[in-house]
Amino acid sequence: MADHIEQFFRFEHLPAEMQPVSRRFAELAEWVMKTLPRNPERTVVLRKLLEAKDAAVRAQIAVEPVVGPEDWAL
Repeated sequence: MADHIEQFFRFEHLPAEMQPVSRRFAELAEWVMKTLPRNPERTVVLRKLLEAKDAAVRAQIAVEPVVGPEDWAL
């Protein structure tokens, strides 16, 4: 039985330049699902991995300039 969360690690629909980043997370998610027993802790692993994947993809496509504390309005 496949995990419901597995669908969110698919990357084939992404533009070609974004697939390599997402693919690494999909590979790790697959390893987790094949290796670790199904239990609440494995679910936490997959949820946090999904969170990290989403952040990595956003980091790749971000276009705004990086700002530091000196640029923050007080």
